[in-house]
Amino acid sequence: MRAMKDKQKPAKSTAATDRSYDGFTADERAAMKDRATELKASGRRGSRADKANVESEVLAKIAELPDADRAMAERLHAVIKASAPDLAPRLWYGMPAYAKDGKVVCFFQSAQKFKTRYATLGFSDEANLDEGAMWPTSYALTKLTRADEARIGELVQRAVS
Repeated sequence: MRAMKDKQKPAKSTAATDRSYDGFTADERAAMKDRATELKASGRRGSRADKANVESEVLAKIAELPDADRAMAERLHAVIKASAPDLAPRLWYGMPAYAKDGKVVCFFQSAQKFKTRYATLGFSDEANLDEGAMWPTSYALTKLTRADEARIGELVQRAVS
């Protein structure tokens, strides 16, 4: 009769054990809660008056932003509305966004809310910005010049074309 072998123990991991995953940050959780609230509110909206009220919600959210981000978001809002009046302002993860036929085309992310060194103007896959096999879908913003605003206006026009 053969002697029974001891069960082999799994090899110990060589991965660093001092790292821990704490899940989402408080800001990320807040953004997800904002998104859930937005989805619930959009399901309740039906009348044109309710949909028109969405822009006032976007402007109120912009007004809550810290000074530097607020000024940039206000300018972006004006540039986007002037460049593509058919885009509907809405909130997306608690940040200003602009949609066509209910689908977000472009959005703004605050630098200070997400503790990054720059704000972001991003475009979704709904935006018609394709250039060959590779093209940018987001832009870092630290300030807006007239030239930047003109470029953004062109991008937004192209995105909705």
